[in-house]
Amino acid sequence: MTAPTSFDLLHPTLAYHVANTLGWPTLRPLQREALAPLINGDDAVLLAPTAGGKTEAAVFPLLTAMANQQWDRVSVLYVCPLKALLNNLLPRLQGYTGWLGRTAALWHGDVTAAARQRILRTPPDVLLTTPESIEAMLVSTTVDHRALLGNVRAVIVDEVHAFASDDRGWHLLAVLERLTRLSQRPLQRVGLSATVGNPHDLLTWLQGSNAGNRPGRVIAPGVPRVSPAAAKNGPPPGEVELDYVGSPENAATVIAALHRGEKRLVFCDSRQLVERIGAALRAKGVTVFLSHASLSVDERRRAEQAFAEARDCVIVATSTLELGIDVGDLDRVIQINAPATVASFLQRIGRTGRRPDTTRNCLFLALNDMGLLGAAGLLHLWGQHWVEPVHPTPEPRHIVAQQLLALSLQEPKVGERLWTEWWNGLAPFTEGEPILAHLLREGFLTSDNGMLIVGPEAERRFGHRHFAELTSVFTAPPEFTVLHGRTEIGRTNPALLSAAEPGEGPRLLLLAGRSWAVTGVDWKRRRCYVEPADSGEGRARWDSGTVLGWSFELARAVRDVLLGTDPPVKLTRRAVDALTHARDRHADHVHPDGTVITRSNGELRWWTWAGTRANLTLRATLSGIVDPGQQVRDTHLRLSGDVDRTRWRAIRTAAAERIVLPEVDDKALHGLKFTAALPRHLAERTLAARLADVAGARTALTEPTRFVVGE
Repeated sequence: MTAPTSFDLLHPTLAYHVANTLGWPTLRPLQREALAPLINGDDAVLLAPTAGGKTEAAVFPLLTAMANQQWDRVSVLYVCPLKALLNNLLPRLQGYTGWLGRTAALWHGDVTAAARQRILRTPPDVLLTTPESIEAMLVSTTVDHRALLGNVRAVIVDEVHAFASDDRGWHLLAVLERLTRLSQRPLQRVGLSATVGNPHDLLTWLQGSNAGNRPGRVIAPGVPRVSPAAAKNGPPPGEVELDYVGSPENAATVIAALHRGEKRLVFCDSRQLVERIGAALRAKGVTVFLSHASLSVDERRRAEQAFAEARDCVIVATSTLELGIDVGDLDRVIQINAPATVASFLQRIGRTGRRPDTTRNCLFLALNDMGLLGAAGLLHLWGQHWVEPVHPTPEPRHIVAQQLLALSLQEPKVGERLWTEWWNGLAPFTEGEPILAHLLREGFLTSDNGMLIVGPEAERRFGHRHFAELTSVFTAPPEFTVLHGRTEIGRTNPALLSAAEPGEGPRLLLLAGRSWAVTGVDWKRRRCYVEPADSGEGRARWDSGTVLGWSFELARAVRDVLLGTDPPVKLTRRAVDALTHARDRHADHVHPDGTVITRSNGELRWWTWAGTRANLTLRATLSGIVDPGQQVRDTHLRLSGDVDRTRWRAIRTAAAERIVLPEVDDKALHGLKFTAALPRHLAERTLAARLADVAGARTALTEPTRFVVGE
């Protein structure tokens, strides 16, 4: 008896279309290995590089199970972090489901009311959506959530690492546990991801209440082992080059001159920089498109469609295009400065090299010294085959508060002592009693004969637009919609709209890579009206939120670079010269065996090379000898001038035994959504835990310290 082939495991109709409609002679290794476990109902995390066939590896076995077991109504949810990614996937999944006489549909914030009504009348078999939209369905008074979602059997979570690393991940898990209770069966959970440093931890996190009760596996055939030991075989494949250009305008000059005739994707890590480089490229006659979160949906769609259809052009984007959105046949990726993580870099370089006989490639353009060092350090880690482990955000108490309020909207009555059953023992909810007590005490919830219902304070704070604020776990800063006629261009910071000084002329905005003259502002409706500017340069500005800088590992990799380690990539002459200058400038600030304290011009600096979060932790721990008002950096802390070797030795030995979490200010608390629904001390503890790097701080405190006395 012969062993079954991969096509034998597929439903016959599906196998026919894979072979004949798609023209695939066989499945890829990931797709073959995922078939049997997923058809059998196992949880899994599927790992493969960008464009590695992960979607089909998840969808084909679940469609086979759907057909074999006669699943009906909405039985599979396909969850993505970005609406644009869902839009991009819909035609493909409609094709796959259509082969079996099944359907797929889309539900997110940009989907029209008419389209949603069609879904409610005739539910699809596969629903593509976001966690926020699932929440909105559960709490809506116009959606029968039990009828629509009560038959869900499996959930595919695309780009699962992107969820796991922030609060949307906890929100997603909490919503999946509520769906589990609605359907009265454990949901099969399948995560899709590129390479991560700790895939088994990621699987356990994704399983939630399934962990230990349901089989789960990491499936990653052909994915290189993520380990420094792999560095003996050389860096990962790819043509990577590091250049130093010194300014955004110089970066635009280089981009305009290189790779003419090719399609180039330029990544920046701020919207302001996207706008600035986009405008500079357009001024040089380059066909350029922009994509970032403050551009209107139509503007981004136009840019992405035009870019996909063009050849000699550039699209400048933030991380909105890092994830698997298809922008056509890409030739080059260019990175301005460096992304925050090696994982992001792997996503970005993975956009290239998809055609036969082409190689993955990325050109780094550093705008300043810190950008150069950050890029060099990141590429050093990449060369060591190191990728960040994905860690869920710690102590998500505000998500517990949000979920308690959302459940009280979802269910007419929730038992005051039975509410924990909705989350099936999910970790954050096992310690939710103090949060519930606060919600009751402050009137966010009220108790009626032992049943929880939404209280007047929740109505006052979150009741606008039928509690729409409760469906999202992030606070968006107030922005004004920018309109040219009736066409929405995007959104801008209201600080740019204040009246111009006499003689300054009209206020000019930079948006979508163009300058616009403000012709009117509707402050009440948060709108501003613009016309194309005939002359002058507009300004772009958005609130960036909390930026935590380098990780401990990246800061130490930068220290290695300053000590002489070159990243395993091509360095231009400009990059070599700039690195040489940086090494000379920091020669007294780095030491291979520990940290350095320097005294120069009466100022004492402790060069930790520990990253922002560790240095924030150290500032709090060493409050008696650290300048409390200083802006904490990745590289060093300022100490009081009376610290000598003897005192330092005693202080740091004691401090290593009593690490203190960073202090939290009111501005930071305001940025944590649902803070009002938490006791202040619990909100402060939540934020402090997120700002801290206890392990990095302890490492810095226990390392030898070298004193260097300057002039």
